[in-house]
Amino acid sequence: MLVTLISGGLVGTVFGFVLQRTRFCLTGGFRDMYIAKNNTVFYAFLIAITVQSIGVISLIQLGIVSNPYENYSILGAVLGSYIFGIGIVLAGGCATGTWYRAGEGLIGSWIALFFYMLSAASMKSGLLLPLNEKIASYGVVNEDFAGQLGISVWYFVLVLSAVTSFLIVRDLRKPAKKAATLPPKYQGLRHYLFEKTYPKYWAGFVIGLIALAAWPASEITGRVGGLGITTPSAHLITYIVTGDSSLLNWGVFLVLGIFLGSFIAAKGSGEFRWRLPNLPTVGKSVVGGILMGVGASWAGGCTIGNGLTATAVMSSKGWIALLLTILGVWTASYFSFVKPNLKKGEK
Repeated sequence: MLVTLISGGLVGTVFGFVLQRTRFCLTGGFRDMYIAKNNTVFYAFLIAITVQSIGVISLIQLGIVSNPYENYSILGAVLGSYIFGIGIVLAGGCATGTWYRAGEGLIGSWIALFFYMLSAASMKSGLLLPLNEKIASYGVVNEDFAGQLGISVWYFVLVLSAVTSFLIVRDLRKPAKKAATLPPKYQGLRHYLFEKTYPKYWAGFVIGLIALAAWPASEITGRVGGLGITTPSAHLITYIVTGDSSLLNWGVFLVLGIFLGSFIAAKGSGEFRWRLPNLPTVGKSVVGGILMGVGASWAGGCTIGNGLTATAVMSSKGWIALLLTILGVWTASYFSFVKPNLKKGEK
């Protein structure tokens, strides 16, 4: 238990700290692709996937990390990821975004997080388990796409690396926009940890390293896989209700670490404060949290479990889920932001 606590908690704390300090929000990043035509966060996300992919494929082939490929439902991946994408817009953050913003004191994120955990637990081991199992029985295939095609997975890694490099280089060649900056208040380490603003591409690279470290860190506890948020979140609330200590695994300490790391970062930077949402935001947080839990359970992962971790091992489930999550975000963004503005323009 001690090794599990230290391993999962340490990775989670560093992850939460980096997320909070770099404001790395995938919900906002995917939304900006559609509304603002800004792909910066998405490109940074590709950096994270690429860095992790090169490392973890090497670890798998060296026998340091176990084979992670499993069967999954295509229907679940498509339907669940699309619903999850809608949910994270309503909730104001994806799984990690909700955890780290709860650490900043956002009550709306606490509400979304509770209903996310509750609905995920209900789908995985509670009242809605039969529905979850029913969805999971349709269109079942193995996620090892390269293996099914009979080719080396390194071909996919090479394509991903080439595409990511091309997009980043092209973007960096654009004229840089100068932003006004305030003089630093702190000196030395405190400035770099709690005050300095870091580029999103730097954040993507560091997150990729953290995601890579998660694989061997969880492997030493007997868990196969990298970063994952939904199942551990469901386990946490189930443990609180049942007291079943067997649920306190590496993933649970990971998500608690994300909360702790974000809290430390927010307190150190002076950004922590309790913020009460208005009633419409409370309603959206509740509905968004429920959709997140249901969607991620059907899809077998969230923007981290599927979008970051599964994509890195070239899982077909991961790439399908990432695409459908983005489409879900765009759909919800249209009805939440674009359409209301169009109506205002018509008046």
